[in-house]
Amino acid sequence: MDDRIFEINEQDENKEQQCIIIGIAGGTGSGKSTFTRRIKEAFGDQVTVIYHDNYYRRNDGIPFEERKKINYDHPDALETDLLIEHLTELRHGRPIQCPVYDYAVHNRSDKTIPILPSKVILVEGILVLSDERLRDLMDIKIYVEADADERILRRALRDMEERGRDLRGIIDQYLTTVKPMHYLYVEPTKAKADIVINSGRNKVAFDIVKARIMQLL
Repeated sequence: MDDRIFEINEQDENKEQQCIIIGIAGGTGSGKSTFTRRIKEAFGDQVTVIYHDNYYRRNDGIPFEERKKINYDHPDALETDLLIEHLTELRHGRPIQCPVYDYAVHNRSDKTIPILPSKVILVEGILVLSDERLRDLMDIKIYVEADADERILRRALRDMEERGRDLRGIIDQYLTTVKPMHYLYVEPTKAKADIVINSGRNKVAFDIVKARIMQLL
């Protein structure tokens, strides 16, 4: 057998070993983005962040008013198969074209973002720990939790300031889909996490994760 095959296989294995995938889950407004940003700032260009939200399914054939009513907190709203495919490509050292979700129109944009392989990949989203296949790709699984009152207040501020939503719409969506889906699909994934932290600003948890990443690197 050609020795080059062994060399190629060995190179692929090395690429996989050099890539660390970290899942950061938790309810809406729990502090996931804060924790993700802190890790990104600590490791700079060694870290790539992928948001599960960008993998919401296309809904081109549905009118805007109907798209607003879609249950975006159910696992079926996300094209997780594509995310798994992309993470596998990155782990093998191959670049991807990441989709972009447009919150203003409640639909996936026609644009994509080129993402190159990096040493650390952070995958953030409320449901990133809900799919076993996705969890199996992760080296570290983190769940960020927070009081429900704090989460809805943070969500309301974010959606009004960053996504142009009105308060009535935010409240209606929270009561009809966000809250019930949290208890059905998001909170149960806490049991799947390696680390559960009570705040995105938790210094002790951050230092532990930072040290673990440095060790893996």
